[in-house]
Amino acid sequence: MSAIEILTWPFRQKAINRINNKESYLNYPVIYLLNGKKEAYIGETVYFKHRMKAHLKSRRNLDQIHLIKHERFNRSATFHLETKLINYFLGDEKYELQNKSKTASDFTHNYYNKPFYDRDVFEELWRKLHEEKLVDHQLHEVENKDIFKLSPFKELTLEQLDLKDRVMAFCRAQVQTDPGEYGSLLVVEGEAGVGKSVVLSSIFNSIQEETAEPSSEFYGKDNYLVVNHEEMLKTYKGIAKQVKHLKVKNFTKPTSLINRLQKEDGRADIIFVDEAHLLLTKPDAYNNFHGNNQLEELLKKAKVVVVIYDQDQVLKLKSLWSAELLEKLKRLSAHHEEYQLTNQFRMQANDDVLRWINAFKRKQLLPMPEDDGYDLRVFQTLEQMHSAIIQKNQEHGLSRVVSTFDFLHKKDGQTYYISESNGEYRMPWNTTSTQYTWAEKAETVNEAGSIYTVQGFDLNYVGVVLGPSVQYDESRDELVIDPEKYMDKGAYTGTDGIADVQQAKEKIVLNSINVLMKRGVKGLFLYAANETLRKKLLADQRERDEK
Repeated sequence: MSAIEILTWPFRQKAINRINNKESYLNYPVIYLLNGKKEAYIGETVYFKHRMKAHLKSRRNLDQIHLIKHERFNRSATFHLETKLINYFLGDEKYELQNKSKTASDFTHNYYNKPFYDRDVFEELWRKLHEEKLVDHQLHEVENKDIFKLSPFKELTLEQLDLKDRVMAFCRAQVQTDPGEYGSLLVVEGEAGVGKSVVLSSIFNSIQEETAEPSSEFYGKDNYLVVNHEEMLKTYKGIAKQVKHLKVKNFTKPTSLINRLQKEDGRADIIFVDEAHLLLTKPDAYNNFHGNNQLEELLKKAKVVVVIYDQDQVLKLKSLWSAELLEKLKRLSAHHEEYQLTNQFRMQANDDVLRWINAFKRKQLLPMPEDDGYDLRVFQTLEQMHSAIIQKNQEHGLSRVVSTFDFLHKKDGQTYYISESNGEYRMPWNTTSTQYTWAEKAETVNEAGSIYTVQGFDLNYVGVVLGPSVQYDESRDELVIDPEKYMDKGAYTGTDGIADVQQAKEKIVLNSINVLMKRGVKGLFLYAANETLRKKLLADQRERDEK
């Protein structure tokens, strides 16, 4: 017999009045779901009947009550599972959620037997919800969605919660001031995988909720979240469609917002910039940007600008940031602060693996590390690596092959391929979707993704093709980058003002390798097109495995 029970009533006063006052669950910790045809609300309480009567007075567009009980529920467990359920409902996308974020629930403390509730009880609960058609997707399907991973209701670590508190305090203080020509600037730095976008999603949702509260400093404020990344923008807009307090119009690309505010001679209150390393630092007629620096233009058009930034994820010369340029903009701003995020959350790898990847982006090859919990492997052929990725995709989902931009790829409707060094095995480059992020399409397991499809997103296992631009010098025992073999020629436009163009091009290639290698949560597979590098990596792998 199932330990989870779900009791259902109409969301009506008459139905609540008929509940027997002697029922044990009336003064016992429970979770509940209220739903209509399109909207839902999730909560927890120890005063079920009283809470339902309160909801009847304020909540609309809801038809049913579902009470979820378990004989081993306690207040810590229901508090934790309520937050978890909200995240999964957002990823399921069946309902638009009426829930607001609650500062108190951003961090769930440890409690007795938490793994039991987090894993066993929640899996049983979701299975019953799926059986009763209250959710559309299986648990693993939700967990592989980007909209779930960027949920604004996610539990935050203590470090992330500290950042959220700092950002919101900064915004509260600075949005009330008269900034002059330039607004105030908060720079949040952190490398790939430290959870920057998750915190930003949570912060923006909390602030947007408060724009409707007359007592808040954010009441009536005009705020935006911008990102110069089409795939990320799709995810944020998808979240906005599922959360009642967010609006799609408040998520946009930086150029579109800058041009509109300039045309209207307007000024936003707060602008959040995700993936700020993708902002343009030069004019770009192709993207209809005619200023000198997008961050500078945003500072002119907002009271407060908060940027999420990683200098090792710059992928184009026209977005190439220097420490001097960022320092200049800090000095121009009305007020500025900085924050550093450090803990790696994406990759379930030990420090030796992370150290190996970080050395790789500096052109150094350290001895290949061991990690029983993270699958780091090198393959003799592209075909072998692709087969391994297909197997991992069948077992875990969301496993894909990606490649450095060393193979011709045009947006002209034709099919272009990446291939093995001998040309015997090839895979088509990624196609694009107008609705979903690339990796969420099942058929893309047979394609190779580019840097522009996966930056900012998680994969369970990633197979990285190191193309011909990535080579190895045996005499010096180091990587060699040949920027001329890198086929993303658009990445090299905008060389004016760059002192060492060759070094800058090399940095673009190394940054792309760094981003690709840090996509995998559970594992990283590698195939090198350059024969000398491939032999070196395979030899290092044999040496590791023979220990």
